[in-house]
Amino acid sequence: MSMQDAFGNPVSGADDLALSGINDFLQGFIGYTPKILAPFTLAQSGHEHPLVNIYAGWLWMFSESPAGFGQARATLSRIDNRYALTPREKGSAQALEHWIAGEVSEALACLEQVLSIAPRDVAALKLHQYLSFNRGRCADMLRIALQAESALSDVPQLHGMLAFGYEQCHLLAEAELSATRALQLYAAEPWAQHALAHVYLTRGAIQTGLQFLQERTSDWSDLTSFMYTHNWWHLAVFYISEGRFEDALQIYDVHVWNRDRQYSQDQVGAVSLLARLELAGCSVDGRWHGLADYLKDRHSDVVEPFLTLQYLYGLARAGRAEVAELQAAIERRASAVSDASGVWQDVALPVSRAMVAQALGDHDRCVRLLGPALGRMLEIGGSHAQRDLFHQLYLDSLIKSGADSAAQQLLEQRRSYEPNGVPLNRALAAVYARLGLPVQARVAANRAARGC
Repeated sequence: MSMQDAFGNPVSGADDLALSGINDFLQGFIGYTPKILAPFTLAQSGHEHPLVNIYAGWLWMFSESPAGFGQARATLSRIDNRYALTPREKGSAQALEHWIAGEVSEALACLEQVLSIAPRDVAALKLHQYLSFNRGRCADMLRIALQAESALSDVPQLHGMLAFGYEQCHLLAEAELSATRALQLYAAEPWAQHALAHVYLTRGAIQTGLQFLQERTSDWSDLTSFMYTHNWWHLAVFYISEGRFEDALQIYDVHVWNRDRQYSQDQVGAVSLLARLELAGCSVDGRWHGLADYLKDRHSDVVEPFLTLQYLYGLARAGRAEVAELQAAIERRASAVSDASGVWQDVALPVSRAMVAQALGDHDRCVRLLGPALGRMLEIGGSHAQRDLFHQLYLDSLIKSGADSAAQQLLEQRRSYEPNGVPLNRALAAVYARLGLPVQARVAANRAARGC
């Protein structure tokens, strides 16, 4: 008897157990709930259904760790050839093969083919957006979601995916409309909430974003660690802009760094938040050392440049010896031949050297290395809100190296989208004072005082 998953896609030869696990994965994947892990349990118990093992392989790859590649490869090898796979299932398996091999463009092509066959394959759509995001292909994130819109218009998470695609393309009005549509269909849709947080941050609507997220925190308790910690991270970023450092530190302690400390995304969220607090002028006490106790296991992890650079910075801020090991791994990765070698060689390598320099107080070197690379940071992945960390590090080193004229230019540009930011206006007041512009310094200081 032919079976279908929860979104109407045919599933070859599945028993009830396999189908239940597949549906849990689909719902958990697009909804950021722990049900996403169902294929793990089935695959580890020896279930042979191909899609169960394909999705278990995807999950291993989502671990974003060197060990995940080997585990995914082993899972893929367990697919039972007795099953007559549908073209959709074959395409999903081929996407995994290419992904494991580091052939991301080929994996994306397989997913596009899957979606041409099965436009309601939400897993293929979500994975396509994830892989595109990690390569800075924002337009592809939007395009693939728009292509699925008519087929999945009844699915709240589709509109959340659309919203984030729009936002990453700086189409903020369209992003807000799509996120609002998602929340009309399902008020607790976390990815749409996340997309709206990005919209408010990019517009500089700090108070609006803060209030919006504060009213949604109860929706996040049962989410996966990434979605839980990341939405709290966004709330902390709003607090930092308001100068409410103690509130942001509490979020770090209670929410951002208190779930899955082994997971890549939780780790870089913690690194980024501590760095932003320090750059804003807040003491984080001994928190770098506690974080580095987990980052030290990343001493050779060069799976994704966006992640690796933040592991490196966290280790450097804690003064750990593993910095040298990870820097050497980056050097090796940058010299390797692969489809991503240009990103590692031309972007990740100089940025890694700059970040270590910044962490160790060599601000002249940081400015020299980081400035030329900033125009290509999109290529390492991450959202523009996340990549703003690198711009903040550069600005901090500009100021500390005495380049006040250059710093004034960047600070005023940033003020166009964060007009009342407390740390920003405090920095501007100090820069203007050193430049011999007391009136401008006083105006900036007054803005900072009003924002507190």
